[in-house]
Amino acid sequence: MSVKKIYVQKASGEKVIFSEQKLRRSLSKVCQDKKTIDQIIHTIMADLVPGASTQKIYSDAFALLARVSRPAAGKYKLKAAIMELGPSGYPFERYVGEILKYQGFDVQVGQIVKGHCANHEVDVIAIKEDKHFMIECKFHNRPGFQCDVKIPLYIQARFEDVEKQWKCLPGHSEKFHQGWVVTNTRFTSDAIQYGNCIGLNLIGWEYPVKGSLNDMIDESGLYPLTCLTTLTNIEKEKLLENKIVLCRQLCEDEKLLEYINVNPRRITEIIKEGHALCHDPAYKNTFK
Repeated sequence: MSVKKIYVQKASGEKVIFSEQKLRRSLSKVCQDKKTIDQIIHTIMADLVPGASTQKIYSDAFALLARVSRPAAGKYKLKAAIMELGPSGYPFERYVGEILKYQGFDVQVGQIVKGHCANHEVDVIAIKEDKHFMIECKFHNRPGFQCDVKIPLYIQARFEDVEKQWKCLPGHSEKFHQGWVVTNTRFTSDAIQYGNCIGLNLIGWEYPVKGSLNDMIDESGLYPLTCLTTLTNIEKEKLLENKIVLCRQLCEDEKLLEYINVNPRRITEIIKEGHALCHDPAYKNTFK
């Protein structure tokens, strides 16, 4: 017996066939309980109507998952949580900087760098051994947005101006220099083709196949504080205003929550969720 195809609408406006397998894969990445996944999928499919938005499907799945495990739900909403780092791109720059620090880079965020022809405001400079990288962070809080070829073209031009000046510095003539573009969204095929051709390192959502932004986050356990379901939106905004971007920062210093006047009884709950989200074995099964 064939299963009836139901078309749903992506944030970009494109209509695609609903895929139970794709939903199952996304849930399996954050939840190991097959019974829970089966129940969520059954509920979603029972209510699914033609033309439903993928955002609505995601929201429903998130709400159902949160009833079972808040940390799993926090991981499931990772893409949306990164978008909550806005509306400006500054928290995203700091967040990318923290991930690179974890990888062993010496990092500077928000620097004015002298180029050969002009000064440039560079989001992140990362240095490791003889490698020197100029990194531009392209943050977008609009679902469905893609970085097209104009962005890497622009960044490459700026990088070449900076690199020309860097090579004049003592000891830099033998260093490896490279420009990067890191985004929380996807790249168009033209942007990827250009980046690969010119030697510009592109890191985005699910790109490249190994070493994408979401891979880097999962491997490091450096989830943004916006993943926490126990924090209110106002509390998240206050923390971001104070340059706090990681769940781990809250786990390491509870006073950050006291500073923004979170009720002490809630602080314990927030910290528990933070530890569970950040792969702390002691909290793995203690927070639902």
